[in-house]
Amino acid sequence: MYLSLIIVFAVLVFIMPKTARLAFDYKKGSPWMYETLVAQFDFPVLKTEAQIQQERDKAWGERIPYYRHNKNVLRDVEKTLEETDLESYSYLKGDFVAYFNKLYDKGVISFEADTLEGKTTLPNVIYLQTGKRAERMPVSEIHTPATAEAQFREHLKTLCPNADIDSIFTAYGLAGLFRQNLVFDSQTTDLVHDDAVDYISTTAGIVKAGQVIVSQGEIITAEVELMLDSYKDEYDKNIGYQGSSVYQWLSSLLFALALVIVLFLAIYYCNSKIFEQFNKYLYLLMMFTLAAVAASSISGYPSAYFYMVPFTLISLYLLAFFKQRVVFTVYVISLLPVLFFAANGIEIFIIYLVAGVVGMLVFEYFNRGWLQFVTAFIVFAVMVLVWLAFRLMEGLDTLSEYSTIMYMAFGAFLSVAGYPLIYLFEKIFKLVSKSKLVELSDTSNKLLRRLADEAPGTFQHCLQVMNLADAVARSIDANVALVRAGALYHDIGKLANPSCFTENKTEGVNYHEGLTYKESAQEIISHVRNGLELAEKIGLPSIVKDFIRTHHGTSCTGYFYNKYLNEGGDPNDVAEFFYDGAKPVTKEQVILMLCDSVEAASRSLKDYSQENVSALVENIVSGKMADGQLSEAEISISELNIVKDVMKTYIQQMYHARVAYPKRALRARR
Repeated sequence: MYLSLIIVFAVLVFIMPKTARLAFDYKKGSPWMYETLVAQFDFPVLKTEAQIQQERDKAWGERIPYYRHNKNVLRDVEKTLEETDLESYSYLKGDFVAYFNKLYDKGVISFEADTLEGKTTLPNVIYLQTGKRAERMPVSEIHTPATAEAQFREHLKTLCPNADIDSIFTAYGLAGLFRQNLVFDSQTTDLVHDDAVDYISTTAGIVKAGQVIVSQGEIITAEVELMLDSYKDEYDKNIGYQGSSVYQWLSSLLFALALVIVLFLAIYYCNSKIFEQFNKYLYLLMMFTLAAVAASSISGYPSAYFYMVPFTLISLYLLAFFKQRVVFTVYVISLLPVLFFAANGIEIFIIYLVAGVVGMLVFEYFNRGWLQFVTAFIVFAVMVLVWLAFRLMEGLDTLSEYSTIMYMAFGAFLSVAGYPLIYLFEKIFKLVSKSKLVELSDTSNKLLRRLADEAPGTFQHCLQVMNLADAVARSIDANVALVRAGALYHDIGKLANPSCFTENKTEGVNYHEGLTYKESAQEIISHVRNGLELAEKIGLPSIVKDFIRTHHGTSCTGYFYNKYLNEGGDPNDVAEFFYDGAKPVTKEQVILMLCDSVEAASRSLKDYSQENVSALVENIVSGKMADGQLSEAEISISELNIVKDVMKTYIQQMYHARVAYPKRALRARR
């Protein structure tokens, strides 16, 4: 037992963080409770996820188009001018060529002819590609064909003040010379736009060494909180602890020792019997270690990644084999390592604490097939609600960190996807999960169908005992699934010889006729041995086989024992009348023993009045106690009183008097 605890201790020491972190606890809107903090080194101020996302959104909306020159347009214009006979205005041809060279060198654009992904508003600026360089130009400085023509007309008026400009344009076809020569480059536009969105700077300035970050008593604003977060991040990553490593290892040893002691004491105070069941004890240690290693593995990543680790699954893994009191305590302790490894450990601890407890509750109702996804959704919803509570406390601007919600959804889904591993753990640690017990309690399985066919009376008895034991188990917080399975299988040994038992007796056939009282007693007693052999053959779990062994304890076969003594049998030769089983120990085994005896005896009552039923139950329970059958039982007197009350109520309800239907009087037909 202690060796396994030492191994867990060694693992914790090994995975504990060996670099110190700034142990400041602060929150926006609250005062700085420490001494004035001065930067010991230069560090960049990191933007929040919300700020980075806001800049990304802004960059996404600012899509500046890229254009390049189409040199063929100018060549075509020059060729047209060269071939055009300007007659009396031929002396202007050189001026025209120079003008168009200057015009098309700057560029002419026509947005109506471009494809700007359906945008109706024109851009304010464009990038103009010239060789390997791109120049940012305001759209207002670039001509369109219409503005270029209008400017040329004004220029022509200065050259020929007395000429009819419209006639010149018409006569020589000058209007056709004004064309777009800037071509929209969609590929470069998309590439630059995507780069602008992807490569947003994560920093918003630098704090120099010696600069005051926050003064004592100062209210922490969003700006100060950002500087504190950045300082802490830089310290943790690049500075860390600069003292002796011996102290770091000593710190890890002490913290690991504290966690191990807390775990040990929790198990001791919740259920010290677990130490006697090494497989269960080992399983608890493994679940705790698994949670610690998972927290350690993710500690090098952003804190939001902790939400992808399905810590709630630990509570479900524990719930499969233990009672809720043990599960809750061990689960809380299993979350403690998160406080060491996560930067916002308190927040993550509380979120998973609430989600895990709710998950344990709802899993009782939604644990089969697709209903497990209902559990996952509820766990996810609870995590989001608690996370929102923290965000609202810090300010509405932090609600934009919606990526964290995606991590939570992924982690909640893993709590369903990872649950089938419970069957692997069940095999490895030789445990029996609640799911397995529920599966065993399915009356359509092969063995129980055989019991119903070959020993129908015994099968009905088992069903009645199961229902009675179910009601009793719920009243004293016993393991209901275990009691139900034990009740269904406790008499399977009667399959070896069904007609030997009263409930399967056939009219006119007396199995015990011709047998001595000892032989009859041995035939009855053998159903325990036969049941254990059959249970071993079909592979029933040990925890279920214990019900076969203990449901009669070491009591005697009362009917044949009394017959033997009444007819002069030797009181010193009665060993063959007693069961060689074991006395019940657990609450569940006690419940089955009492319910089995009460259900069988209740069939002999002729009057099911409250007094008769109460006397029957009291006599059976007191008889078991007087016979020493409950001497090793882990059940209190107060719980026994509750058990008796429930059995009395149930038996009365089961055998309550029915209303006699009156016969309808026959009337003569008219």
